[in-house]
Amino acid sequence: MVLFGYFNPLFRFGLERFACQAAASGVDGVLCVDLPPEESGELKQWTDAVGLDLIFLLSPMSGADRIELVGRASRGFVYYVSVTGVTGARRSFDDTLRAQVDRVRRATALPVGVGFGISTPQQAAWIAGFADAAVVGSALVERIEKTKGNNKKAKQAGAFVAQLKQALRQVARSH
Repeated sequence: MVLFGYFNPLFRFGLERFACQAAASGVDGVLCVDLPPEESGELKQWTDAVGLDLIFLLSPMSGADRIELVGRASRGFVYYVSVTGVTGARRSFDDTLRAQVDRVRRATALPVGVGFGISTPQQAAWIAGFADAAVVGSALVERIEKTKGNNKKAKQAGAFVAQLKQALRQVARSH
């Protein structure tokens, strides 16, 4: 389980307290989306102390030096933002995405997870063909928000995750 969030709420909560409680709750890693590796020292001190992976972001705009830095600083995996702009559903992805992920792979031994805009099982399966993980967030949240009633929300989320899982299993069988 990886927690995605912003630095200010973690800072206000207390970085040591956050890391300890997250680890005690079974969290495996933290992706603080607005915290670059250069400014992560205090949080990294506490995540390292309790065995949490601190994960950093790369994007299509990342140059070779940035890719190398993030590859060295990250633990667990590297999160590759698939597109520039805001998150949310995409109809398609840039044809160069596979080459961009390969470029990151050459700079780190860590797995590479790709996210940002993945909204269908077909997109997740395509990305899983060349990345180690396809991260689906906004599409799941959107389905939950559009559904009325807590039981229906859980069923809708479960059905969507099952569709994603089935598509990914098909990719795994073909490799």
